[in-house]
Amino acid sequence: MKKISILGSTGSIGTQALDVISRNPGLAINYLTANGNIDLLEKQIESFNPRGVVISNEDSYKTFKKNSRFKGEILFGREGLIEAAVADDNDIILSSLVGFAGVEPTLAAVKKGKLIALANKETLVSAGSIIMSEAKNNNAEILAVDSEHSAVLQCLAGEKNEQIEKVILTASGGPFRKIDKSEFKNITVEQALDHPNWSMGNKITIDSATLMNKGFELIEAYWLFDTGLDRLDVLVHPQSIVHSMVVFRDGSVKAQLGMPDMRVPIAYAINYPDHLDYDFPRLDLSLTTDLSFEKPDYEKFPCLSFAFKALDRGGNIPAALNAANEVAVAAFLNREIRFNDIPEIINSTTEKISFINNPSIEDILETDSFAREIADDLRSVI
Repeated sequence: MKKISILGSTGSIGTQALDVISRNPGLAINYLTANGNIDLLEKQIESFNPRGVVISNEDSYKTFKKNSRFKGEILFGREGLIEAAVADDNDIILSSLVGFAGVEPTLAAVKKGKLIALANKETLVSAGSIIMSEAKNNNAEILAVDSEHSAVLQCLAGEKNEQIEKVILTASGGPFRKIDKSEFKNITVEQALDHPNWSMGNKITIDSATLMNKGFELIEAYWLFDTGLDRLDVLVHPQSIVHSMVVFRDGSVKAQLGMPDMRVPIAYAINYPDHLDYDFPRLDLSLTTDLSFEKPDYEKFPCLSFAFKALDRGGNIPAALNAANEVAVAAFLNREIRFNDIPEIINSTTEKISFINNPSIEDILETDSFAREIADDLRSVI
C-alpha cells in the first residue's frame, strides 16, 4: 500500500487526483491540504480518512479546529505544508498547489528524496535550477502531471536524449485564438474562463487564455527533459487530442494522443511507469475527423514569447515572470484591469528586475516578493 500526500487537494487537480485514487486500491491518503475550502476538505476526510490535514487560510484553520470532528493531525500554513511534504511515510507527493506557494514544500520534499508528481508548474518556472540540482543530489524523481509533459515522457520511453531533435508542446490556443487582438480590451472574465477543451482552476484557465500557461510549460520542459532552448517548440492544436510530440534526428516523430482528461496523466504520474486499468473515456479515432496544427501568433499572445525570453535570460528572471503573472491574473479576475493589460504588467515588471545569474532559494524568494510589489504598483496605475 503506497501512501500519497496531496498538496492542494481541494483544487481542480487535487479533486481529480482523488477520483483516480478512489479507483486504485493500492494507494492510501497520508495528508490532504486546502487553502480555505474546509467544507470540501471535510468531505474528502470522510471519504479517504487521511492521517492529517493542512489548512493555509488562518480563519479557515481556526474554524476547522473549533468545529471539526477530525481526530488526525491538523497543521497550519507554510510550515504545515512543509511538514506534510516531508513526512517519512510519504511514498508520493502530489504537488498541486496554485502558484509560487508550491515552491518551498516541493523543494522540501525533493530534499527528502521523494517521488514528486508535480502539477505546480510554478515550482520549476521559478526555481528550476535549484529544484533539479537538489533532485539529482537526493535521488528524488520528479514527474510532471501536465498532459503535455506526460506525453513527452511517454514518447521518450526507451529513447536517448542526444537523439532528440525537437520537443513540441501542443496548445489548444485558448478561447481567443480567432478573435482579433483589437478586441482583447473588451474581453470579460467570464469569456476568459470559458476554456474550449479543459476543466481547470480559474488561474490556470486565464493563463491558458493568454498562452502564459504554455510558456510556463515550455520552461518546465526545459528542466524536466534536459533539452536546450533550441530543441523546444510550441504548436497550436485546437482539438487537444495530440498532447505533445517528439521529433528525432532521423526525422521520425512520436506523438501521444488521448482524450482531454487530466485524470489520465495524473494516473500515469502516480503509477509510473505502469499504465493501470482505468475506465476513463477512450479516444475513438474513427470519430476524430480533424487534427489541425498551426504556429502560435506571438504578437497576439506575447506572454508566450515572454517565456522564451525569460528562459533565454535565465537566472531569477523566470521567477519574476511568474510573480508578475500571478499579480496580473489576480487583478484581472478581480476586474481591476483589462485582459490586454496582463502582458503589459508582466513585461514591464521583468524589465525592472535586477538580474541574478545563479540565484539561491533566498534570491528566488526575494525576487518573487520584489516582482509582486512592482507588478502591484503597475496594476494600480493602469
